[in-house]
Formats: sequence, C-alpha cells, structure tokens
Amino acid sequence: MAAGDAAARVRDSVLRADWPAPAGIHALTTLRGPAGTSQPPFDRFDMGLRNGDDPAVVAANRKLLAEGLALPSTPRWLRQVHGTNVHNDAAAPSLLPASREPVPSLLPASGEKVPPQGADEGRSSPEDPEADAAVTRTPNTVLAILTADCLPVAFCSTDGNVVAAAHAGWRGLAAGVLEATVEAMDVAPGSVLAWLGPAAGPDAYEVGEEVRDAFVAHDARADAAFVATRPGHWRVDLYALARQRLQAAGLDPAAIHGGGLDTITDPARFYSHRRDHRTGRMATLVWKDIP
Repeated sequence: MAAGDAAARVRDSVLRADWPAPAGIHALTTLRGPAGTSQPPFDRFDMGLRNGDDPAVVAANRKLLAEGLALPSTPRWLRQVHGTNVHNDAAAPSLLPASREPVPSLLPASGEKVPPQGADEGRSSPEDPEADAAVTRTPNTVLAILTADCLPVAFCSTDGNVVAAAHAGWRGLAAGVLEATVEAMDVAPGSVLAWLGPAAGPDAYEVGEEVRDAFVAHDARADAAFVATRPGHWRVDLYALARQRLQAAGLDPAAIHGGGLDTITDPARFYSHRRDHRTGRMATLVWKDIP
C-alpha cells in the first residue's frame, strides 16, 4: 500500500475531538479501523499490548498511527491501574492522598468479575509510569491513554500552555482521577477545557449497588446519573458523573465538551470490554504544538 493511501486510512481511523481548543492543541481517539492489521477479536487497529493481541502486530499498529498522523513524537504510554496518580513531566508524579486511592473491593453486580488492577488496559514497557493520567507543558509531547469502555478525557488550558489526558473508569472516576488531573495542571480550573471521548453509554452500561453507593456517598446529586433496571442494578451515565465531578472541580459547564458516544452499542467503530470481553483497545492522544 502506498504511503499516501496508508496515511489516509489512518486519518479515517481516528475520531478528532470536537471542542474549542486554542490553535496548536490536538486531541483524538483511535477507532477500530479501517487501518491496522490485528486479527479478530482485536481487529483491526488495536493499541493495547496487554489484552491478548500479538505484541508485534500492536507495535506495528502504533507505528502506523504515529506515521500516518505525522505525530511530533512517540506517544507516552502509561501503566494504567484504575487509580488516581497523575504523571507530570514538569515534576515528580503526583501521589494523591489516601482518600483518593481507588476502591478495588467494589464489584459490578452484573455478575462479571473486575479484572486485576491494570489487567484490562495496555502498556508499552515496564518503564512506563504507573498512572491513570498525565500532564505536560512541553510542546510536541504526545500523551496517551488506552480504553475500551472506560471514559477517556482530554484537557487543555485556554491559553494552550498545558494539556492533559485521563483514564476514568468507574473506579478511577469515583476515586477522583479527574479532580486530580485538573489539580495537576496547576492553572485556574475556570481556564480548563475538557473533552469527553467514547465510553460505555447510559443506555447499555449496567452496574450494581456497590458502584452506585460509591458515587452517591461522595455526592448525593450523583443519584441522578443512575436509572434502576432490576433489583440491585442500575444503568449508569458516566458522562453525567464526569461532568458533575469536573464542575465540582471548578470547570465551567460550558467548557466541558463531548459525550454522547456509546462504545458498547457501536461495535463497528469502538472496542468494548463489557460487550466482547476479549477485544482491542483504543488510544486517546492529546498534545500541543511548538508555538
């Protein structure tokens, strides 16, 4: 395949953030294809190295992504553990108070087991920082997180000086990963923009009372994001919970964009661990150009 054709396929394999970011800020989420060479059930553009796909194929997919989009640098991957640590390249990784640690004992009452911390997300090497969010002020530094139902969130400051990315599954969301990311950006929260990428949607994502209790105990208003389905079970709106948390952290409601996409019910475009169990991973990238 000609280089131009390959680049065009990569461009067709990403969903770009629809938000009023300043010039020079880029954010996107990869799709299942048409680019990539992963075989079923990971077909095609799998970015995850720890979900059962052939590591050599995933490495080729990542290389294709970088070349097809002419990324300014190799994406900085994380060892994601459904926690609240934020890797900041301007300082040591911020380790948050114990009150913000994840609650690994909480299980979805749908009957499926919660995988071990970090087992359902990919990583590139043991040297990658163990964190579920990252912040940078360095131009041309590409931040990356992996998801397949969890909520990816891209951030930037309105002056374009700082960008961030966060991986917010329900455990990290309940523990405060979004608030931690906003804090680590070290700017006035009112000057932060956020884009909510593809995640498990409110019409398909069912959880148990333990999950609901974790959010309602933090803020009773979170109850509005849950709709009862059967005894002890609720459908949950991760987007609504994220918006609530971000607003409580000081973001202007009008500065929170995205949402409304459902990874579970859109198998043509998105991977979904809840739907397929053994599947690929999408990457959400954010970076800023050199002024």
